[in-house]
Amino acid sequence: MPEPIRVLVVDDHPVVRQGLRTFLDLQDDLTVVGEAADGAEAVTAAGELRPDVVLLDLRMPGADGIAALRGLREAGNAARVLVVTSFTEPAAVLPAVHAGAAGYVYKDIDPPALASAIRSVHAGHVLLHPDVARLLTEGRAGAGDPQLTPREREVLAAIARGRANREIARQLGLAEKTVKTHVSAILTKLGLQDRTQAALYAVRAGLADG
Repeated sequence: MPEPIRVLVVDDHPVVRQGLRTFLDLQDDLTVVGEAADGAEAVTAAGELRPDVVLLDLRMPGADGIAALRGLREAGNAARVLVVTSFTEPAAVLPAVHAGAAGYVYKDIDPPALASAIRSVHAGHVLLHPDVARLLTEGRAGAGDPQLTPREREVLAAIARGRANREIARQLGLAEKTVKTHVSAILTKLGLQDRTQAALYAVRAGLADG
């Protein structure tokens, strides 16, 4: 059996945290390693506990979810962040995605679907509620896309499917160093900071299904 996926639950409501812990601990492949009540606690706990996935509420007193996302990125924490929130307005959604969230779902999600979402983002995929994906697409409308080479588009599509550089190299018959060069070029051309943002871009552009 592989090691369970380590989950950190971040929400300012103790009842919500307890509910999530109770359900997730029933899953054989998931384990809750800790809880936090705000963004600052989340960054500290993530540094100490090294979770694989952070379940993150956005609206919390003090340091909110956006602050937590930025803090995690500044700390170089490798945890994938799945935002679980009741807020749907663009003012809340878009900053979270731009700050590095790997997924965004609503609190009314069915528990089994939430467990699947955790597994999906842990596997390297980008998971967005359809409403969120639409907001992102609308945000790009008319912006004009930089020209990527056919090979860069292939690499970008592979990133969106959660492939690591070594897998992409094997898939496309390239040296891993060449793939790294392509990834750097993609990030530069698209004005993106990391692979998660590149994957989101690919999803928006419809490349992930190609």
